[in-house]
Amino acid sequence: MAETLIRLRDDAASTAPVVPLADLGAASNASAVRLMPGDDARALLPVLDQLDLIEVAFPAYTDGRGYSAARILREHGYAGELRAVGDVLVDQVSHYVRVGFDAFAPDQPMTREAVDQAIATWPAVYQRTVDGRPAIWALRHG
Repeated sequence: MAETLIRLRDDAASTAPVVPLADLGAASNASAVRLMPGDDARALLPVLDQLDLIEVAFPAYTDGRGYSAARILREHGYAGELRAVGDVLVDQVSHYVRVGFDAFAPDQPMTREAVDQAIATWPAVYQRTVDGRPAIWALRHG
């Protein structure tokens, strides 16, 4: 069965209203925010501990800025749900996971089985990841 939200997490999905980054001010008590391609993910670093969900928008699969945003957030310790939303394609799921995405809300529904298969397609990778997999060069050279 095709789904519109696929999560690779065991905790409950956030039901908090998602606000745009521009509306997340110093006085905001929001726990869910959406980053658009032109937004700087580093603006969230001071408030990472208050956020349960960060959505990263992919208006077109050809716009890869969301990958950088995800990696920045994970490398700075964000442990909450990181959801790719929009033009999310199953053949790119493995790459989303490598940079830290753990949930997907695609425009076109996909199955959990297809997501699991996409993740398993490349068990070894050449670049560093934030998903815990060691890079091939690290396996070769310790």
